[in-house]
Amino acid sequence: MRHKDRIRLQFSRQAVPYSKLASITDAARLQRLVQAVSPAKNDSVLDVATGPGYVALAFGETCAEVVGVDLTPEMLVVADSNRRHRQLSNVSFQLAPAEKLPFPAKSFDVVVSRLAVHHFPVPRKVVGEMARVCRAGGLVAVEDLVTSEHPERAAYQNRLEKLRDPSHTKALSATGLIKVLAAAGLEIQSLGFGELTPEVEQWLTTSGTPEKVARKVRAMLARDEKRDLSGICPFRVDGCMYFHQKTLTVVGRKL
Repeated sequence: MRHKDRIRLQFSRQAVPYSKLASITDAARLQRLVQAVSPAKNDSVLDVATGPGYVALAFGETCAEVVGVDLTPEMLVVADSNRRHRQLSNVSFQLAPAEKLPFPAKSFDVVVSRLAVHHFPVPRKVVGEMARVCRAGGLVAVEDLVTSEHPERAAYQNRLEKLRDPSHTKALSATGLIKVLAAAGLEIQSLGFGELTPEVEQWLTTSGTPEKVARKVRAMLARDEKRDLSGICPFRVDGCMYFHQKTLTVVGRKL
């Protein structure tokens, strides 16, 4: 199966449950991303791998025009439903691959992507495309999961993430993500660290992980809880297991 087909399959299945996750809908998190970019009112914005559209809609509250693109038609149906509910006529959505954006160079003032880089087989290609369609002096902002700087610990986290969701390719370390933006000709303007704390059973349910595979993920998390193998530090509250997913927002200016 091609990786794009794997992404479509996963996110067509989880379009509705994913769109209801607190980590995705959290208005405060969305505003922190908008504030990190600090766009002007007349800015045009592109949201790459928009999913249910919440990032695009958050920028739509501030900016003149916003376009969200995604690979999965079912996600775009949810996104447009959210747009209609918010009554935002300056936001639109369209089907497009992140690796080959259907826009001329220098089309947008701001280009953003949230919680998607770990699904891209070649992150540099996608961020390069984001930089291509951004005007000179404009901003490219990427928020994503980040792993430990230590390769063996990062590999452990990526193994369990990929077991849980086959569309996961590789979450980068913080320095790895920064280097991807720098390689696209962007000058780093700001860095913002954050954290998600998924509840394991909801996390597994959202991705539709088969029970046989889910048992392996739980076993890896249990080993991690005892031996600190990845840095995600699993913990339990009232019998439920959680863990820490670190995130990083990198904002770069196109030279």
